Amino acid sequence: MKLSRNLFILFIFNILILSTHAQKVGLVLSGGGAKGLAHIGVIKALEENGIPIDYITGTSMGAIIGGLYAAGYSPKEMEDIFLNEEFAKWISGEIDKKYIYYFKKELQNSSWIDLRFNYDIKIKPKLPTNIIAPYQMDFAFLEIFGSANAVAHNNFDNLLVPFRCVAADIYTSKQVVLKKGDLSKAIRASMTFPFYFKPIRIDSTLLFDGGMYNNFPSNVMYEDFFPDIIIGSKAASNYPKPNEDDIISQLQNMLMEKTDYSVICDNSILITPNIPSVGVADFDYARAFIDSGYYETKRNIEHIRHYVYNSISIDSINIKRKIFNDKKPKLLIDSIFINGLNSNQKSYINHLLSNKSKTLPIEAIKTEYFKLLADNKIDNISPHLIFNDSTKRFNLLLEIKKDKNFVAEFGGNISSSPINEAFVQLQFKHLGKTAKSFILNSYMGKFYSSAMAKIRYDYASSLPMYFETAFTIHQWDFFKTKTYFFEDKTPSYLIQNEKYVTLAVGVPAGNKAKYEARFFYANSSSDYYQNNTFGRNDTADQTNFNFNSISLIYEYNTLNKKQYANSGSFLQLKLKYMDGLEEYIPGSTALNKNLFNIRQRWVQAKFVYDKYFLRTGFNSLGFLLEGFYSNQKLFNNYTASVLSSPAFTPFPESYTLFLSPFRSSIYASGGFKDIIGFTKYLDLRLELYLFQPFKELLQRPDYSAYFGKKFDKRYLMGSSSLVYHSPIGPVSLSFNYYQDMDQPFSLIFNIGYIIFNPKAKD
Repeated sequence: MKLSRNLFILFIFNILILSTHAQKVGLVLSGGGAKGLAHIGVIKALEENGIPIDYITGTSMGAIIGGLYAAGYSPKEMEDIFLNEEFAKWISGEIDKKYIYYFKKELQNSSWIDLRFNYDIKIKPKLPTNIIAPYQMDFAFLEIFGSANAVAHNNFDNLLVPFRCVAADIYTSKQVVLKKGDLSKAIRASMTFPFYFKPIRIDSTLLFDGGMYNNFPSNVMYEDFFPDIIIGSKAASNYPKPNEDDIISQLQNMLMEKTDYSVICDNSILITPNIPSVGVADFDYARAFIDSGYYETKRNIEHIRHYVYNSISIDSINIKRKIFNDKKPKLLIDSIFINGLNSNQKSYINHLLSNKSKTLPIEAIKTEYFKLLADNKIDNISPHLIFNDSTKRFNLLLEIKKDKNFVAEFGGNISSSPINEAFVQLQFKHLGKTAKSFILNSYMGKFYSSAMAKIRYDYASSLPMYFETAFTIHQWDFFKTKTYFFEDKTPSYLIQNEKYVTLAVGVPAGNKAKYEARFFYANSSSDYYQNNTFGRNDTADQTNFNFNSISLIYEYNTLNKKQYANSGSFLQLKLKYMDGLEEYIPGSTALNKNLFNIRQRWVQAKFVYDKYFLRTGFNSLGFLLEGFYSNQKLFNNYTASVLSSPAFTPFPESYTLFLSPFRSSIYASGGFKDIIGFTKYLDLRLELYLFQPFKELLQRPDYSAYFGKKFDKRYLMGSSSLVYHSPIGPVSLSFNYYQDMDQPFSLIFNIGYIIFNPKAKD
C-alpha cells in the first residue's frame, strides 16, 4: 500500500514537472496491413526506454494500433489481441462457431454464385464491394473501443493519448481527418482497404482506407498537435510501377496515391523495421512483425535520445493508464434501437429480442446480433454504442440494412463421370411482422433431375419457429455402364422417380441445433431390370410405393463447409414412421408375371455423428459414425427390397452410385478421416469406412430376397481426394474404392457440389 502511494505521488510529481518543462512527443504510425503490427513493438520499446508518447496519429493498421494505445491498452494487451485466434476470425470474416445460428441456415444446395436484386429497380450487374465480411470485426471494435469512447465523450483529445486517424472520402478524392465521434467507427473507416472490407459511412460520407490518400499522417500530427519531436514508424511503402499483365498492380497504382514517408519536423526520427513483403491480410508472421518493430526501435534509442531528453517511467505510464481505465464504464446495454427498417420489420426484430431482461452485458447482445445476421432477410448490421451519462450505461443502435427481395443462384457440378448437372434457384424474400421465403429451384442433369417449390414462414417470439411446405419431384438415372463421352447406351437398368408434398415445423435448440417435426405425402416409382440380359424392346419391372410418413428430428451442425468440411461437427437423430402401399408391375423379362400389392408399415431410427478433431494448423482428423434401424419387411423382390433400404454414402461420389452391398434396413457403420492441408485452400483427404449390416440382403434364383446370417459379412469403402476450395466451390480429384462391386475402383474429377434436394424416404 505504501509502495502504491509512493508511486502515485511520483506520478503526480512527474505530471507537474512535465506539464511545464517537458517536450511534447508525437508518434506517427503508417498503414501497411499485417506489416503494421510492427508498430506494437515500436511502442513497447519506447515505453521500456522511458520515451513519452504525448500524441498519436495513424492510418489503416496504424490507426488500429494507435487507437488501441490511445484507448488505454498496453503493448502486452495489444499483442494478446493480435496473436489470439479471435483476431484471425475478424480478418477472415469467419463467424465464431459459438455464434452460429443453425436454426436460420438455408437448405444446402449446389449454388456457386448468386445475384441479388429488388423487383422495383432495374437489374444491374454489381461487383461485390468486399471480400471479407466485416460483422465479426465491427462488433469486436465495439467491445474494444466502446468504454474508452465513453470516457472521452466522443472527443479523441480526451483519450489516454490524444489521437487522430485518417480515412479517405472517395467522392471528393480527399483525406478525412477523424478527431471526434465514434472511435470504433473512425478506426474501422481508416482501415477499410478497398475490396477487402466493406466501406463505412460516417456523417453521410462513405469512407475507405486512409492509406489511399495519406498512408503516413505526419502532416496531421504537425498541424493538429505541433509537437516538439515526431517519431515515425514506417511499415509500408509505395507500390512499384504497374505491370501490364497484372491487373492487381494496376488497380493498386490507380487507387493509392504516392505517400511521402518523410517526417515533417526538424526534430524527427523515422523508424523503419525490416519486414518482408507479404499480403495485406497475411498475419501468419504476426509475432515476427511485432519483434521486428521492437528490435529496430531498440537500435534507434540512442538516436532518439539526441532529441528526447525527458523520460517517463514504466510505473508512471502504468499508473496513468490505470487511472484512465478505471474510469471506463462496464459495457452494459439498457436499450436497443433499430434504424433502417419500417415499423413491421422493426416489430419482427424486436420480438426476437423481447425475451431479454432490461439490462444486458454486451456479450449477451452479441449472441442476438449474430442471430439477426444469420437471417437471410438481413444484408448487414452496423452496431453503435451510445453512452448515457445519467445511467452510466449504454444504448445500442443497430443500423440494419434489409437484403434484396430476390436472389438468383447458379451452380451445379462438372464431372468426368455422367453426373454433370446444372443448378438454378430463384428466391423471393419478404420481411414484415413475419419473415417469408418463396423458393423455386431446379437440378438438370443426365443422372439427376429435380424441381422444388418451397415456402417458409419464420415467426419471431420468445421461442422462434418456422413453418415450411414444399412440393418436390426427383429422378435418378443409374446407368448400366459408365459413360464418360458420347455413346449410344442401352436402356438404363434403374430409374427412380419420387414426388412429394411436405409440411414441417421447426424450433431452435440453442444456437447450433434445431428440432423439427416433418410430415410427407409421397409417391416413389422405380423402373428396373432384375438382370442385365435385356434388349431395347424389353419393358422394365416397376415398383411403386405410395406412402405417408412423419418424422421427429434433432440436428446439431457446426461444419465449416457444405461439402468437404475440415472442422466442426454434425449430429443427427431421426425417428420416423412410414405407412404405404407397395405395388409391383412385372416387365417383359420378369419371371413372375403376377401383379402384386401390399401395405407396408414400419418404424425407423437413424443416428449420424460426423466430427473433426485434433486440428493442428491446416491438418485435422475426423470420424463418422452412422447407424440405422427399422422393422421394415422385405419388398416383393430383391431389387425392390434393396431400393427401399437406406444407403451408406459417406463421401460425394457414393451418393451417385447404386451400391447394393452398402444398403440395409439395419446397419452400423463408421470410419476415420485424415485431412492434410497443404495450404489454406488445398487439402488431401484420406477416408476409410466399414459398413456392417445386421443381416445382408441376398437374392434367390427367382429374384426374390432373403436375409443372410447375422453379422455374416461386412464391407470396406475408401476414398483419397485432392480438394481445392475455390471461391465458387470445391474442385476435386478422387480415387475411390468399394468392396465387392463389379468395378471396385473409380477415378473421378469434379468441379462444384454433388448435393441434391432432400428425399422423402431418407
